[in-house]
Amino acid sequence: MKRFNQYIKRFFVCLAAMATALPGLAQTDSIEIGLITCSPHEEVYSLYGHSALRYHDLRTGEDIVFNYGIFNFEKPHFVLRFVFGLTDYELGIVPTKPFCDYYRKWGSQVSEQMLNLTADEKNRITQALAENLRPENKVYRYNYFYDNCSTRPRDIIERCVSGKIEYAERPDYTPTYRELIHDHTQGHPWARFGNDMLLGVKADMKTDMRQQEFLPEHLMADFDGAAIMSDDGRRPLVSQKRTLVEPGVQIVEKEFPLSPMQCAVVLLGVSCLIAAAEWRRHRTFVLWDGLLMLLQGLSGCIILVMFFSQHPTTSTNLLITLLNPLPLFFIPQVLRRQHTRWWLLLFVGIILFFIGGIWQDYAEGMEILALSLLIRIVSHRYNDK
Repeated sequence: MKRFNQYIKRFFVCLAAMATALPGLAQTDSIEIGLITCSPHEEVYSLYGHSALRYHDLRTGEDIVFNYGIFNFEKPHFVLRFVFGLTDYELGIVPTKPFCDYYRKWGSQVSEQMLNLTADEKNRITQALAENLRPENKVYRYNYFYDNCSTRPRDIIERCVSGKIEYAERPDYTPTYRELIHDHTQGHPWARFGNDMLLGVKADMKTDMRQQEFLPEHLMADFDGAAIMSDDGRRPLVSQKRTLVEPGVQIVEKEFPLSPMQCAVVLLGVSCLIAAAEWRRHRTFVLWDGLLMLLQGLSGCIILVMFFSQHPTTSTNLLITLLNPLPLFFIPQVLRRQHTRWWLLLFVGIILFFIGGIWQDYAEGMEILALSLLIRIVSHRYNDK
């Protein structure tokens, strides 16, 4: 979630005081603690929604949101650290009204599930949040699927209730991580394409209910049907649900006019036209080969780098069979029209790519790209003869 710079600076001085003052505030029934769920909006960083915890003291009027989605985009080497899974997020506090106003501006709905907690449970959660606010604790290593702004509030609530939270089973719903992401990138084909390029075969494994709770809307749905089982009996986890911000109008910004699939089809069409011209002239256009090999090799460098990332689902990306750095080493030989084994290696890679499609769902248009490269192999084979 985008940083609330103007609010964080204003309350920076309060953080230390809140960490010591909050534990004593949750000792009466005037305290409300709720799970906040914000629906997605059209910015890429918010396509999957957001979760937070609200602390509201009806007696004193203290009303703040504990937000685990604070990050500093201006931190040195942010993009490089993100690629390698070394992104650090932190817990911050934001007044509830500015928090809601931010999402109202984007047209997102903000819902709150009031938690059905005892005074002792509220006190433990408040103390845990205060402990997390300490400078040495508030920063954590962010992981999109396993440790994010949705799983952190869930884990704190589960640790602090007296007993165990039981969730309603959903045995027939086992989508993959990739399918879950696709549900949130409809209308954003290039965001989906980028995700699918970087996610490996592990993203195509079936998920259970708990794994699906990395998405805020899934956590909210599971909380609705959950109950706390304790020595005192069974009670619903959520006592009340209310809407803090009604859904509004979202402005959809124009993206690149062609989708990844359409670009792949255009590439295939150009490859066919060039192959036809080569057939008539009995001569290959090595500059076209060099361009394809350059794009293929540079994309392959990104795929290879992600093998060393701490993101668990980016390793073992079978797309490496098609997109890898090897073409970069053969470009000089191809441009000089020297004999090279590159075309044999490419053919083997294409075969392995289609076999890998049994286990991994590739990014949109990758199969068409493979056909375009296969045309280059056929064209070279024909003209060599």
